[in-house]
Amino acid sequence: MGASPDRVEYWKTNLRYVCVLLAVWFVVSYGCGILFVDVLNRFRLPGTGFKLGFWFAQQGSIYTFVLLIFVYVFLMNRLDEKHDVAEGD
Repeated sequence: MGASPDRVEYWKTNLRYVCVLLAVWFVVSYGCGILFVDVLNRFRLPGTGFKLGFWFAQQGSIYTFVLLIFVYVFLMNRLDEKHDVAEGD
């Protein structure tokens, strides 16, 4: 009583999406907000004067997280259609 190959492929792809998107979020939030803040602070956000490292620590990681949610929804809708498990209208 094993999972069908199509189901296994679906979940492998889903986990790949989640891992890649979480890695992007980690790099942006931890990397840009903490590790690379000194390098990024050499630049200023145009029109605001805020240092770029400060902006990533305060706002950039949040904006990135929201954007990644939309990317995940888009990717999962496409994956659902590919595997014929899309939600009906």
